[in-house]
Amino acid sequence: MADLKYYDVLLKPVITEKSMNSMAEKKYTFLVHPSATKVQVKEAVEKMFKGTKVKSVNTMNKEGKLKRRGQTAGKTAKTKKAIVALTAESKDIEFFEGM
Repeated sequence: MADLKYYDVLLKPVITEKSMNSMAEKKYTFLVHPSATKVQVKEAVEKMFKGTKVKSVNTMNKEGKLKRRGQTAGKTAKTKKAIVALTAESKDIEFFEGM
């Protein structure tokens, strides 16, 4: 397994109605690398977004869905999602501002 750098851990933010509502509680949702740990996610958020302090990280693995095209069946890629909670005195992530 390759060594993950902090800039390889966060893949993209998750923009849904539920994730946008949780931003009021300083919780942000990201798609992360499938082999990333909670410690790596915490380090990546604190290094990429200056002024942020992470309180906790919750991760969940999502299996790929079964898809069919005619008689051929396959699966979509599996993903990993992380919900990052910031401390009360932490600075907000500017990337999500104005959405």
